[in-house]
Amino acid sequence: MADDHIREKIITEFFVQTCQFRGWMNENDVFAMTCCSKLAAKHVSDDDIDLGYDYIPLLTGSVAEFYIEPMLSCVNDVDVMGHRSDMLAIPAGYTPPTQLPGEFGSRVYVLEIVNSEFPGYVYLVNSYFQTECVDDDKYKVTLCQRKIATHNRTSTGDDMMHGPALFHEQSIPSLTLTQTGKASIAESSQFLDIVLCVRCLIWPPQAADWPTRHRNYGWPDSATVDRVVHNG
Repeated sequence: MADDHIREKIITEFFVQTCQFRGWMNENDVFAMTCCSKLAAKHVSDDDIDLGYDYIPLLTGSVAEFYIEPMLSCVNDVDVMGHRSDMLAIPAGYTPPTQLPGEFGSRVYVLEIVNSEFPGYVYLVNSYFQTECVDDDKYKVTLCQRKIATHNRTSTGDDMMHGPALFHEQSIPSLTLTQTGKASIAESSQFLDIVLCVRCLIWPPQAADWPTRHRNYGWPDSATVDRVVHNG
């Protein structure tokens, strides 16, 4: 245990002395913001436009969490999570909330989080339907037929499934200058993983041990863990 502490101290000192904080935007940051903007602008409508929904993007992974310029290109891919504005997850047995954040639409499907036979995995069961009341901005809750929610997203075009994520590779031209001052154009690749998810406003009991589990090198720190847990 003492050796681990010494090793962590050496690694921390190395990063502090040799790396600089990210004080500017790079091409990966621009690519990440572009991906989030495209996802946020995507509106899916059914036969009735009122039944449509939007995707709410959240930038995660190394682009969102790194405070230094990564030394290896393999850690600068873009990871985006996106949840639908018409879906909400709650732990099984909990009462659906009557008030929701503004990111949700006027009609919301409520999915209960139910334990499965596989450790670390759960089912989402469609159990309620909520409709926002114009008078008081509260949601009226209606029971609906219970059924397990399914995920039918498949790869399209040049995209492909990468585990739970939709993976996309994009080639972009980049301008470089040689030591003689001559400009040259080369192509580099940028990688995107999009994971579609369902928002849960409270920390589910199925993940109760996550805040206290052992973490190598003390990351994420306790302040980050608390912030994650209190945001659901």
